[in-house]
Amino acid sequence: MKSMKALIVGVANERSLAWAIAQNLHAQGFELAFTYGSENLERRVRPLAESLGSKLVIPCDVTSDSQMNDLFKILASEWGSLDCLVHSVAMADKKDLDGRFVDTSRAGFELAMNVSVYSLLALTQRAEKLFEKSTNASVVTLSYYGAEKVIPNYNVMGVAKAALESATRYLAYDLGSKKIRVNAISAGPVKTLAAAGIRDFRSTLEAAGKSTPLQENIDAQDVGALAGFLASPAARHITGTTLYVDSGAHIMGQLKERTL
Repeated sequence: MKSMKALIVGVANERSLAWAIAQNLHAQGFELAFTYGSENLERRVRPLAESLGSKLVIPCDVTSDSQMNDLFKILASEWGSLDCLVHSVAMADKKDLDGRFVDTSRAGFELAMNVSVYSLLALTQRAEKLFEKSTNASVVTLSYYGAEKVIPNYNVMGVAKAALESATRYLAYDLGSKKIRVNAISAGPVKTLAAAGIRDFRSTLEAAGKSTPLQENIDAQDVGALAGFLASPAARHITGTTLYVDSGAHIMGQLKERTL
């Protein structure tokens, strides 16, 4: 797949799930472009991108239509086509992850939905024309089990991830006639910069490792491997699906630890 091209949106540092995905795609031969949302993030993202030979490291605040437009103008000029969009962007006000969901503010709810969900639509809208020139077009986004069941302290992000998974299905339907696939990965808990904003995340991580069928947590490379598969021709008939990489956590009931 040496001619394939992927846009990676959401790398924050070397622990990011998006970075693990980028590494996997690079190993498969994808040419990569990266975005960053602020100057502070650029200082982290650019060295990582350049370590994989990327020549396209482009500013893109996903709440800015003009920046997204500029991003895709650059991609159209430099590449002319796109094979994979990796969407790994989510945000919530920290105070909305520390307390009760019922107390979420309007502004906090709008922030979580805009950054975490609408950004997938906005990026895919702009990517559609570039995807049409690909024979293996794929969108991959990242979710979490809090979209389906209540995870204490995940709060508004759980609601946003539920909307994200629904958006994945609707996008898959809309774009299927053009052979553009859209899938989500529901990953088990991983220690990332985003996870650090969730209260008692360390306890969640420890409990998850004890209660899964495999009795261990995943790591970022597991997510990278699954995303790499979804971006490959081997997954050409998989779309509109949420796939789990969580050591089997999603099949369990409310057992706090393995008892058998």
